[in-house]
Amino acid sequence: MKRCARSYLSALRFGAASLPLLLWGCEGAASGGDDAAVGSEQAILTHAPDVPPPITRDRPSRVVVNLETQELVGRLADGVEYTFWTFGGEVPGQFIRVRKGDVVEFHLNNRPDSRVPHNIDLHAVTGPGGGATSSFVAPGQTATFVFKALNPGLYVYHCATAPVGMHIANGMYGLILVEPEGGLPPVDHEYYVMQGEIYTMGGYGEEGLQNFSMEKALAESPDYVVFNGSVGSLVGDNALRANVGERIRLFVGNGGPNLVSSFHLIGEIFDLVYQEAGSTVSENVQTTLVPAGGAAIVEFEVQVPGNFLLVDHAIFRAFNKGALGMLTVAGPEDSVVYSGRIAEGVYLPEGGAVQALPPGVQAQPPRASTTEERVAFGQRVYAQNCVACHQAEGQGIPGAIPPLAGSDFLNADETRAIEVVVNGLDGPITVNGSLFNSIMPLLQLSDEDVANVLTYIYSQWENAGFEVLPQEVGVVREQTR
Repeated sequence: MKRCARSYLSALRFGAASLPLLLWGCEGAASGGDDAAVGSEQAILTHAPDVPPPITRDRPSRVVVNLETQELVGRLADGVEYTFWTFGGEVPGQFIRVRKGDVVEFHLNNRPDSRVPHNIDLHAVTGPGGGATSSFVAPGQTATFVFKALNPGLYVYHCATAPVGMHIANGMYGLILVEPEGGLPPVDHEYYVMQGEIYTMGGYGEEGLQNFSMEKALAESPDYVVFNGSVGSLVGDNALRANVGERIRLFVGNGGPNLVSSFHLIGEIFDLVYQEAGSTVSENVQTTLVPAGGAAIVEFEVQVPGNFLLVDHAIFRAFNKGALGMLTVAGPEDSVVYSGRIAEGVYLPEGGAVQALPPGVQAQPPRASTTEERVAFGQRVYAQNCVACHQAEGQGIPGAIPPLAGSDFLNADETRAIEVVVNGLDGPITVNGSLFNSIMPLLQLSDEDVANVLTYIYSQWENAGFEVLPQEVGVVREQTR
């Protein structure tokens, strides 16, 4: 009853509209305190970014959850694969939705083709190990335990088999929502977004099958920080979607295993934030911290159309390591809220330069054997490193970044072009009659990647069509040391 009183007082402070939200933590708000489980049902589990439908029943139930651990090779970034360990075959694990007072019968199944044992620690569980002590399963085994969902909130679950950090870093984390007895206020869309770090033997963008690096994990220096398991998982065709005037709820988690997320939506303000996914609600929040092994719930209404970027505002993670997604909003413009055209933001990561693979990595990046392959590989290098400045069609940015399309500077001297990519460029140049005084950063690309990206650029946008070979790059690099 005291919790209800505190929620009511908070509602007075936030405004009457906040009362249904603050009843999140109120005992017996909608069911009169009767929490005896009635009946049984199979839990609906969904892969990110989808969320199971809201719970409409007004009494607790016995909810049966079947979750399978699976080890598989999957896409980490374009041209990069990684052996993920998963709950349900994808990263993050499947979203689980129950109600306060539910009795949850949990079945954890480890596929026979797995190579290591797993278990599960659900932060929503009151009991030893959050269920981990009762759920250890070797390959081909299953384990069952039962818990009662006592506390409403949004909770992380993860594998807790030693070495715990490795299991989490390989993708074994997800979210479980325990709805309050009265449910959550209705919204138009609910989405599931979860951040995690991946520590690879090779650097960002190095192609082939990458292995886990314990050294980098101990140093807390990940090559990738991503939403929903991979670079680009929430952009383009995979972007979250809404219409002007709709209300959106994001269930945001952070699997870690090490870094705190500064979750931000560029171009929007969170009307409501359930801090650390608990009972406290804040209004009008720009960025919310989501600790490793923690979560947050954010709500907002979209007033204008356009592409809005979801980022970890530790900003190099967003544009260089993959922690970037997109919400695409359709509908009529509102010049009172925002005048002028809403520009499409660059959503492809700028990327770190591709480095030589250190010893111990099993797979080697592919090398181009034909001009067509060189162009294809070069397009990938361009997308990872060049598109943010020079733009998707090589048009550059007027007055700031010189164009690559139809560039007289580029086409006049192939050797000079190689030197610029190898060594960078700082100072004024004239391109197609216009003066530019910008900086071309030193990317530290390999000879192969320099040759590929230049061949791609020369093959596009009415350029000269030169094929640049790695040995040519090597000669220029040696001459300009």
